[in-house]
Amino acid sequence: MANNNDNSVVDLAIIGGGPVGLFAAFYAGMRSMSVNIIDSLKVLGGQLITLYPEKYIYDVAGFPKVLAKDLAANLIEQGLQYGARTSLGEQITELSFDPQSALYTLHGLTDHVAKTVLICAGIGSFQPKTLPLPNAESFHERGLYYAISHLDEFKDKRVLIVGGGDSAVDWANAISPIARETTLIHRRDGFRAHEDSVAKMRAGRTNLKVFYELKSIIGDKRIEHATIYDNRTKREETLDVDAVLVNIGFSSSLGPIMHWGLEIDHGQIVVNQQMATNRAGIFAAGDVAQHPGKLKLIATGFAEACIAVNYAKHYIDPGARVFPGHSSEMR
Repeated sequence: MANNNDNSVVDLAIIGGGPVGLFAAFYAGMRSMSVNIIDSLKVLGGQLITLYPEKYIYDVAGFPKVLAKDLAANLIEQGLQYGARTSLGEQITELSFDPQSALYTLHGLTDHVAKTVLICAGIGSFQPKTLPLPNAESFHERGLYYAISHLDEFKDKRVLIVGGGDSAVDWANAISPIARETTLIHRRDGFRAHEDSVAKMRAGRTNLKVFYELKSIIGDKRIEHATIYDNRTKREETLDVDAVLVNIGFSSSLGPIMHWGLEIDHGQIVVNQQMATNRAGIFAAGDVAQHPGKLKLIATGFAEACIAVNYAKHYIDPGARVFPGHSSEMR
């Protein structure tokens, strides 16, 4: 997606072009605010596109289930319909404020000027945690996966999945109907995934092995075998596999955002009920934002985006209503 080279002042600069940032752009358009979406990725859609485009999402209102890439496409269409400009492949390294003009300047490849800022940076910059095995890197793209772009790659394959969170369990449920054989190992018998997803996995075709960990991966040009072991008895077992999918979490960092004078707690930006940070005119929404009772769901992020946009509008124009009415009344 091409960037818009217009560097004029906007009402709202949104840092992050994932689902929450895109919905914020849409809602800001509903409130007649000009928007600039800035993202270090070269495409919009965030993790929906870059990590799991073919994974089903189940917890978005109105969709019994929806492919991540389809949800992203709809959010992009919705988010850009009011003319929001995009500045992609660009990381904001510094943020400065001019008290005379009451404008923020976001310094990246170019300078972007805005009246307010909304940070929708998700978990920040992130990298999947990799296998702590000496030969793991040599099998990258040769049977070892940390993310899936095309589900068909696993058709009729013998697949070993490592992990116990939502991603691991969701992929087990997606892969097992098309794979020759699917095995999931987890180092304990409790799962961090949604209960319904775990129940579906247990009832499906996935061969589940709890208290098991991965000891080694073996192969010539590609992965051919994996040795796993029971972490209680140390008993080992070697499996014939064509692919190993690792979902053991992410290493994330807020990067330069840590130095913008915002209140940070455990890698998240502290906000109040208005989604406002400790710096006037700067708001945060989505996984990057922390407040009491926080739930890290896309649905939660959508609501937070609306709250943040409404208060950003009121910050710019104190005469504007915080709550403008329902969408059917705003046109």
